[in-house]
Amino acid sequence: MDDLSLLGDLVAKARVAGADQADALLSEGASLSHSQRLGRTEKLERSEHFDLGLRVLVGKRQAIVSANDRDPKGFPELVSRAIDMAKAVPEDPYVGLAQPDELARQWPDLDLNDPVEPAPATLIERAKIAEDAARSVTGVTNSEGAGASWGRARLVIVASNGFAATYAGTNHSVGVSVIAGEGLGMQTDGDYASAVHASDLASAADIGRRAGERAVGRLNARKVATGRYPVLFDRRVSGGLLRHMIGAISGPVVARGTSFLKDRLGQRVFSPGINIIDDPHVRRGHRSKPFDAEGVANQRRAVIADGFLQTWLLDLGSARQLGMRTTGHASRGMSSPPGPAPTNMWLERGTTTRAAMIADLKEGLLVTELMGMGVNGVTGDYSRGASGFWIENGAVAYPVSEITIAGNLKDMFMALTPADDLEFKTGIDAPTVRIDGMTVAGR
Repeated sequence: MDDLSLLGDLVAKARVAGADQADALLSEGASLSHSQRLGRTEKLERSEHFDLGLRVLVGKRQAIVSANDRDPKGFPELVSRAIDMAKAVPEDPYVGLAQPDELARQWPDLDLNDPVEPAPATLIERAKIAEDAARSVTGVTNSEGAGASWGRARLVIVASNGFAATYAGTNHSVGVSVIAGEGLGMQTDGDYASAVHASDLASAADIGRRAGERAVGRLNARKVATGRYPVLFDRRVSGGLLRHMIGAISGPVVARGTSFLKDRLGQRVFSPGINIIDDPHVRRGHRSKPFDAEGVANQRRAVIADGFLQTWLLDLGSARQLGMRTTGHASRGMSSPPGPAPTNMWLERGTTTRAAMIADLKEGLLVTELMGMGVNGVTGDYSRGASGFWIENGAVAYPVSEITIAGNLKDMFMALTPADDLEFKTGIDAPTVRIDGMTVAGR
């Protein structure tokens, strides 16, 4: 029995047993990973997984059960447990499968599945090249290790509303972290890259060289005087600002009224000219998907257009709670209900180069690393540990560490200016951005 038929049989059994609606998910895949330190292998592992989840809805009550056995002989017991659980939980007025006009009927070929599984020797070589390149940088004194990995996963969805589909995706990655300096003056840094297809993976040698140069560049860091300064968020960390925005526009958070943007839909939240895009259909995209986890059609959307907030991120449940239509952002695991999540999201590049931004500053901070979780999602208050480089008279002057930057995300968004150095690296990406008037706490 193929997997679509297997899940179709499970859903049919749930309906016969008393479920008004039901859907089933199947996830299977394999992964291969290697890690080494100072040229010696520390790990080489291959694993495979299979998981199956069943969600049943009895009236407005729902329950989810999961298993890792595809044998249909176990389906009656799985269904029975799910039905019994659903009858015992409170009602949720917002549960329910997608309506026919919400379902995805066709979708583009996103080329998400690299057909070639790399040999272990290939991963070993990628990690070796990265670590060797990093250690060859003058000033690097030790290694924290290098690694490379590959994975493939396939998702199958079948629901009683008639939706049935499957897709698969792969991921290749390589990274390294090294140490520069000696004793109490040691500093560490690294770099990594990932791609859906091996042919798109960045050069391991370039990754290693950047990791080594970054570690050395942090040596002899200082503190800076406390004050209010312009702050540049390097593109290594600027995507974090998008993640804070994502948390604030997630449907369930908005419905609970616990978002600092809860009353800002349709209003200006960024300065004019700022655009933030979410696109699930990027070919070979890190977070691409042909449809969402509820079988709903998804599409490219401008989350922010010319500074105005255009949409929340919604699954079916949060959309119903807010009296809106789903935006096709549902995501879920085998044993959890759907919830909204972004796909490929990015802040569009600006027109100013990073170098020009630095040259324009009499003094300011370039942040390359952030620490801590000091962000209040209700008020937007922002305070995080940081390190990076101090800028004086239009040039990078020296590395800095043990500082804190603070502000409020509502003010920060309005003061944000993007550079033109956008790089698609993680699936949630932004170029270097400048934010004036932040508080920097140092000595």
